[in-house]
Amino acid sequence: MMTSLRPFFLGLWAKEIGRNPRQIIERLTSVEKFLRVVVIKEIKGSQYGVQLESAVRDRLAADDKYEDEEEAAPELVVEFFQSKYFKKDSVITFHFPASSGTAEEMLKCSSNLSNTTGFGQIAFATEGKDESKMCIENANMVEMIKKWYLGGTRGCLL
Repeated sequence: MMTSLRPFFLGLWAKEIGRNPRQIIERLTSVEKFLRVVVIKEIKGSQYGVQLESAVRDRLAADDKYEDEEEAAPELVVEFFQSKYFKKDSVITFHFPASSGTAEEMLKCSSNLSNTTGFGQIAFATEGKDESKMCIENANMVEMIKKWYLGGTRGCLL
């Protein structure tokens, strides 16, 4: 993050930053984000999946971005969590790359889950089992998950 922000801070005087704090927020939105959710009470994965689906659908509808593609994306997330059981100290990791992706990068995401440039990735790890991962290939879905957890632009410095 510091290498991304360094040219910004070196090029501006403190009084200019004070006049336009939105520039700082714009710089922060262009960095890669990792979010880890640690389970503190055992629950079924389907409970979490339905909660996530509901929150995302509500936000998509509120922003008038709920189209045919967005109808299927939350269902895939619910399916991913359906068979999971969240033991205490299980970890859900969300990864949101800094850049927006191309169709070619989407194919990489689908075939090689370690490379998720431009899309989101969800990983689930629990004691005694291998980590499982899935790609979120819908940009609006990724945006709404970020808003749910990070609060959109309101979550950064304001």
